[in-house]
Amino acid sequence: MSLRIHEIAEGNHRILNPFTEEKLMLLGEVCRLRPGMRQLDLCCGKGEMLCQWSRRWSITGVGVDISKVFLSAARTRAAEMGVERGITFVEADAGLYKAEAHAFDVVSCIGATWIGGGLVGTLTLMLPALKEGGLVLVGEPYWIDQPPREAYARLGVKEEDFASLLGTLDRVESAGLDLVEMVIADPNSWDRYEAAQWWTIHEWLRENPNDPDAPAVRDYLAASRRDYLTYSRQYLGWGVFVLKAKER
Repeated sequence: MSLRIHEIAEGNHRILNPFTEEKLMLLGEVCRLRPGMRQLDLCCGKGEMLCQWSRRWSITGVGVDISKVFLSAARTRAAEMGVERGITFVEADAGLYKAEAHAFDVVSCIGATWIGGGLVGTLTLMLPALKEGGLVLVGEPYWIDQPPREAYARLGVKEEDFASLLGTLDRVESAGLDLVEMVIADPNSWDRYEAAQWWTIHEWLRENPNDPDAPAVRDYLAASRRDYLTYSRQYLGWGVFVLKAKER
């Protein structure tokens, strides 16, 4: 899926993953955030996590994303919530971004582990920015159950791209990290993320029938509805995993 289609499909979303606001705030509580903590959020999207957490727990942070559209929304949201002085948004490829070393209490990448070629690679590139004793937050799909063979092609993934929950733990541990907590999406939060896109795209197509990307957007809408209802909703889970470096 192209960045443009992402920007269109998620045009009315504030959280660009299958999390409700309640789960997002639960995650903040789980992380035991407190004033003065600093967060680096790679592939920050519209910055909702940084903005919400900054307002609630008085943290500061840096959000990195490649999308001008999402970053514009993030800066507007920060101003709306009165937290713009404490949060900086940077336009950059998150996989190549060179953060200040050992400068952040929390380093997050929520639902974008492609930036490091998968979960383990992404965890590896996140660690240099983390303070000793800090938290790594990674949002990642997992297989609830083994899907039929045709599902991989339909969902645009390889079988090995994701693992079961237990397999995800194995991957985390292979990167030298301990799983200390997690917050998992449920069918309702998945529906709110996926199904809400269908209406957004429907309206965009009605308003932009002659846009050069309209055929690709129309194809994406048709495929995403069918593939979500046939495969994703049954076989694919998603969660945010809270990690700490293993004790030496």
